[in-house]
Amino acid sequence: MSQPDYMDSIEACAAHYGDEADAMRDYLIAGHKAAVELDNRGPIEFDAHGKLASHIVAAYKKYGFYVFTGVLQPDELDDIKQDLAQIKERFPAGPGEKVTASGAPALGADCTAPNLVWSKPLGDPLGGSTLANGRHQVKLHEPKAADDAPEMAPFILLGSLQFSEACLRVYGHPQLLKVAETINGEDFAPFNESLFIKEPGIGAAVSWHQDGTTHWDSEDFDDGIHGFNFMAQVYGSTAVNGVWVLPGSHKLGKVDIKQLVADSGSERIAGTVPLICAPGDVVICNRQLVHGSFANTGFEPRVTVNFGFHRRSSVLGVMGAGTHNDAQMFDADLIAKRSEVIGYGIDARRQRFPNEEPYQYQPFVAQGRTYQWNADAKAALHDYNALDLSI
Repeated sequence: MSQPDYMDSIEACAAHYGDEADAMRDYLIAGHKAAVELDNRGPIEFDAHGKLASHIVAAYKKYGFYVFTGVLQPDELDDIKQDLAQIKERFPAGPGEKVTASGAPALGADCTAPNLVWSKPLGDPLGGSTLANGRHQVKLHEPKAADDAPEMAPFILLGSLQFSEACLRVYGHPQLLKVAETINGEDFAPFNESLFIKEPGIGAAVSWHQDGTTHWDSEDFDDGIHGFNFMAQVYGSTAVNGVWVLPGSHKLGKVDIKQLVADSGSERIAGTVPLICAPGDVVICNRQLVHGSFANTGFEPRVTVNFGFHRRSSVLGVMGAGTHNDAQMFDADLIAKRSEVIGYGIDARRQRFPNEEPYQYQPFVAQGRTYQWNADAKAALHDYNALDLSI
């Protein structure tokens, strides 16, 4: 497939790596080429029985990710961009602040569950720290930002569905939910939702890591036990601003990332490829894949609408990891409560796209439960991510 020319951004990125500039440039170019040559890219397709096409399932199981092309159409992307503009206007004046720069009540000011994660421009706030259960084992290069860059900038918004109806509608996308059903079963359960915001010249790095925490030593361990994330790309994703993954690493169990970096001779882990996407593409990415992203020193923004799902068996009766919220036991009542957002997403999407056939979530069908997206439902989403099923 043809891709836009991102060489200006590649050159700009490489220039931030000093003596390793040539090596970084070669790595970015080679990674892009390798990524688009993999046989794990194309539109969502289903078989005669309504299941995800077998060639897609096979490629996902082989590589641990698949790029679904053209999932979100321009009108839906415009909706998301409008919400993003409003969200950015409501950002707090700084970390811990309750008001915006203009003095208005800030986004999330009345929330008790976590929402905004901040970073210094082009920083790596998680790398080499004990945050997120210490899963980010190494710290990536932190390029020098421009002198006029802000002191701190938001780069992750947790619990994003309470702040963006457009993102809630993406969450209720019938084809994506059908994919989740094929991969994780009809009774699949939610995980968490977020927005990743990587502005040019500002966007932070996310150090190499694997998302899973709870089940590495489980007697039932397999390559899907920690679930997956959907990553919907609003502006596209490049080798400079996008997530990089190590194909097949979801099958390896807990990986010693420090050793991978040592074996590779740098933070440019050998064999990794970037998630190359056009606007509207959606990646399904196994949470056990080794993955990460470099600081966005290029010229293109990346905003990713991120949301994931689990097998019910992976969360029912399990003590949570405490990565995205307080650790708690996931019983049937908690899972049912957290799953309500699926119903709200389905109905919000039905109202905006009435010509689509809405997804039928089988646990709701079996229990005769229906959900309507209205003002009461919106209020019910306040702090909903306190119940994230984080494993």
